[in-house]
Amino acid sequence: MAAEVTIAAPFLVMLLVFVGVVIDRGVDARIRIDDAAHQAARAASIERTPTAATAAAQSTAASALSSAGVTCASLSVSTSTGGLRPGGTVSVTVSCAVDFGDALILSVPGGKTLSATSVEPVDLWRSTLTTGSQT
Repeated sequence: MAAEVTIAAPFLVMLLVFVGVVIDRGVDARIRIDDAAHQAARAASIERTPTAATAAAQSTAASALSSAGVTCASLSVSTSTGGLRPGGTVSVTVSCAVDFGDALILSVPGGKTLSATSVEPVDLWRSTLTTGSQT
């Protein structure tokens, strides 16, 4: 019995460490994607046009994930601006397909698509974009 426990114990410890690393990678990626969605929504909410807001959200999310060390197999950023009117809101959803293949030395098959949504208010007292003469 003692010999069996001595042989099996290291393998069980390695399995436990391996599972812990994979779970930690998933939780860390979730936190980073939540943060990227928040940053993207904030960047979109200070833009003046819906096109600029969408572009700002896309570039900010990609930059935030890249600087956080999260590699997405596919990144999707969808923006709902609601016209960018003062007092309105901007909603950004970031979806990232995270691959767990580089966890530890052994590769973990597959991955998971994680997504996060963040809503930011548009400043109530900001000026609106008007066409015509400027003074």
